[in-house]
This record gives sequence, structure tokens and C-alpha cells, in this order.
Amino acid sequence: MEKFNEVKKASILGMIGNIFLLVIKAIIGFITNSQAMMADAFNSAGDIFASIMTFIGNKVASVPSDDDHNLGHGKAEYIYSMLISIAMMLMTYQVIKGSILSLLNGEKYQFSVWLIVVCVITITVKFSLYLYTNSLYKKHHNLLVKANAKDHRNDCLLTTLNLIATIFSIFHIYFVDGVVGIIIAIWILITAIEIFKESYDVLMDKSIDEETKKKVLDIIESHKEIKKVIHFNSAPVGYKYQISFTIYVDGNMSTFESHEIANHLEKEIDKKIPEVYLTVIHINPYEKV
Repeated sequence: MEKFNEVKKASILGMIGNIFLLVIKAIIGFITNSQAMMADAFNSAGDIFASIMTFIGNKVASVPSDDDHNLGHGKAEYIYSMLISIAMMLMTYQVIKGSILSLLNGEKYQFSVWLIVVCVITITVKFSLYLYTNSLYKKHHNLLVKANAKDHRNDCLLTTLNLIATIFSIFHIYFVDGVVGIIIAIWILITAIEIFKESYDVLMDKSIDEETKKKVLDIIESHKEIKKVIHFNSAPVGYKYQISFTIYVDGNMSTFESHEIANHLEKEIDKKIPEVYLTVIHINPYEKV
């Protein structure tokens, strides 16, 4: 429950921070007619949606296993992460459209010191949220938190570009504003595609990565009683994996002895490899050919 409570806290902090940033960006962007600032405001609106999806997805994923969902509700993290990515893609269209029209029409905007103030506040708030959510992701390996951490990190970089466009406007160089708006939109799109792909892979039961699989096989091979291992399969369960495989042991062993080997192996894998949620082992007698 600690994991779900911490993710819940992160989503609430994200909502509060992004609502604050959306309001100040929208006001200053509207007053100055800055496309880069308005694009940044759209980005904050998307961040609010992402925080809401994180909150809901985390709540659903925290529900324990039941008769209808024997392996729990962990995949909810990936369903809601996918919704976040789709919303980000839709938002990209509006941002690019506004920025291109600004470039084609040669629109100018009014410089204000508040543009710089908003950029500095945004960078400070977003960098703080990034440090917090990134530390949570390293601790819990939750895709929803990872999506939010990436978003906070990207916002720091994109708002820095916004700040550069604002500085250019002091010298009456306005086209940079539209260019930055387009760069922000493209960056949002790339991040959205990455999150979508990662969510899709899990929902389509992508196998465990080769590095983790090798760790499991190394543990199995360390048990000299195990003569052979076949039929290694894996399927994601939330942010972890269920694995299954067949081991061959001496056919002269008693049923108790062979199952003790499997029991010890399961416990060792669970202890040494946190990515594994459940290990299912089938035992066959080994016959020399």
C-alpha cells in the first residue's frame, strides 16, 4: 500500500502545481499574445489531465486480486498511461496549428517582464516535481509515475526554450516564438509516442527483457540438481512479470525432493529479482539419452 499512497500523493501534488502554472501561463500568454507561452499553457492543461489519469489509474491498480482478476488490477497503470499519451497527441495538433499560423501571419507579441517571471516559476516548480517523481519511479518502477517524471523533465527544457524566445523578443525578433511553439509541440508528440509504445507493449503481453531473463536463467543454472530448463514464458502483471518454465531433475528423486528444489528456486527468484511477481515451475524427470 505504501507504493499506491506515494503515487497518489505525487498525482495530487502534480495537479496542484499544474493548475497553478496553467492559470499564470494562460493569463500572461493571452495578454502578450505569445504563441510559445500559449503552447506552454496547453502543455500544462495536458499535465493536469495526466495527473488526473495517474490518480485514477493508481486507484484502480491498487485494488487487490479477486475472483474476476486473479492477478490483480496492475495493468490499469498501462491503460491510463495510454490515455495520457493519446491526450498528449491530440493536444499537439492545436499547438502546432497555432504556432504555424503565427509564423505565416508574422504575428508579433508584446514583451513583458512577466513572461520571464512565469518561465522562471515554471522551471522551478517543474524541476522540483521532476526530482520528486523520478525518485518515486526509481523506488517503485511505476509507468504512470515514469510518464509524469518525463513530462516534468520535458517541461523544464521546453520552458527554457520559451524563455529564450522571450529574450529574443526584447530585440524585436519574433519568429523564434512560433518556432519554439512548434518545437514544444514536437517534443510533446515524441514523449506521447514513447509512453504509448511502452503501454502498448505491456498490454500486448510483451515478454520480459533479455537482461532480467538472463538473471533468472543464471539462478536456475546455479542449481546443479537441475539438468535442463525449457518452455520459459513470461507475461506482464502491472509493472512486474509472471514467469513459468519447466525444469528436469533426476527421475530417481522422490516427489518431495523434486518439489523442494522447485520451492527453493521460487523463493530465490522472488528474493533476488524484484521484477518477478510470480514464478510457476513445472517439474519433469530427466532421462539420459
